[in-house]
Amino acid sequence: MSAPAWRPVLDSDRRADAVAVARDVAARASDPACIAAALAAAGGQTRYPESLRWEAYGIAQGDAGLALMCASLEAWLPGQGWDELAHGFLTAGVRAAERQPRLSPGLFGGLSGLAFAASALSGGTRYGRLLASLDGALAPGAAALGEGLRLGSGPGPMSDFDVISGASGIGAYLLRRDPYEVLPQVLTGLVSLAEQRDGPPRWMTPPDLLGDPSMTRQFPSGNLNCGLAHGIPGPLALLALSLRVGVEVPGQADAVRRLADWLLGHRADDQWGVNWPAAIPVTPPGAQDDPGQLPPTRSAWCYGSPGVARALWFAGEALDDQGLCEFAVEAMHAVFRRPIPERRIESPTYCHGIAGLLQIVLRFAIDTGLPTFSDAAADLVDELLAAYEPDRPLAFASIEPGSNPVDRAGLLDGAPGVAMALLAAATDIEPTWDRLFLLS
Repeated sequence: MSAPAWRPVLDSDRRADAVAVARDVAARASDPACIAAALAAAGGQTRYPESLRWEAYGIAQGDAGLALMCASLEAWLPGQGWDELAHGFLTAGVRAAERQPRLSPGLFGGLSGLAFAASALSGGTRYGRLLASLDGALAPGAAALGEGLRLGSGPGPMSDFDVISGASGIGAYLLRRDPYEVLPQVLTGLVSLAEQRDGPPRWMTPPDLLGDPSMTRQFPSGNLNCGLAHGIPGPLALLALSLRVGVEVPGQADAVRRLADWLLGHRADDQWGVNWPAAIPVTPPGAQDDPGQLPPTRSAWCYGSPGVARALWFAGEALDDQGLCEFAVEAMHAVFRRPIPERRIESPTYCHGIAGLLQIVLRFAIDTGLPTFSDAAADLVDELLAAYEPDRPLAFASIEPGSNPVDRAGLLDGAPGVAMALLAAATDIEPTWDRLFLLS
């Protein structure tokens, strides 16, 4: 299925402003001194010090992510030094990976993320030996994860199947490159999660694996995660994207239908329209499942209706279900009926902030051609430009809960992700990097 040609959705004045800010941020985020200043500042700012993990091989918080940022600049401004910078960051990431006794196959902090960055820089012709080495190291872990999901006798951690660390994220890379043909094993494992059974779905997370005492108290019987980053929309998106391009295993189309139907049936709509909670509690036997009583979550990539809507859009395309695509569009329209404070995305950054929502809106703008999405993207760009602070090391701060600004340098939660989303809105270069987030 051919996608519409990428085009900028901004008027000329906004394009100029967005490009100027993006270039400034990218220049800072590729300067070792600015990176060091941001990392040092963040250590004294954050209320969550355990979240600061700069790992050079990581694409979320590391040099591999900066290599991907530079690759996006090189695609737009070839021959201006961005490729050399990208090569330097990729080299640092590879050397850091070589020093690790073992790396997970995961996307945001493991082998598939590093391979994703290398693939983005390769242009199909370079880094052949590196990619072969990474593919060879990745394949056994990816295959084992898929097989483990297929054979699993009980619920496991969401990190087995999610986008951040699990099978869905690894599959995002394997859709780009799969020389060992392990994607079908990954898909088979994810299909098994959607099998019909008595009791909670196989992809439930039991209380002892929620990873946080406050979550265990909130969900004493476990939960069913509804976020694209960690929940069932990730497997749905990968299964649907794979189906759309002709990579199919037995039961895949039925799994896409069941997972989409589950999401449709477990909404937490608000006064502005379609919405979802962060997670559905697993109810004890005999109790009634009532997701309508749950509060909706933020309107972001990681959690909330934008990420879910994108997964449902892919499901609609894969199943040739126009009604499902229209429902996804309506879910996005509801986002912009909400007052800005009700979206609960104060941060300008990607994962749980404005840049991630912008990237989803851009995809819907191109896919649907609806001017409402172009208008919404322009408004989000205005919000990002208003958050630009040239006196900060990287010009954008990540906003933690409680309106606490932190100077983060990583792609997922820092200024580089903002620069990439701004360029996606302002240029005619398709942001193929957003496959990393299962948005394309």
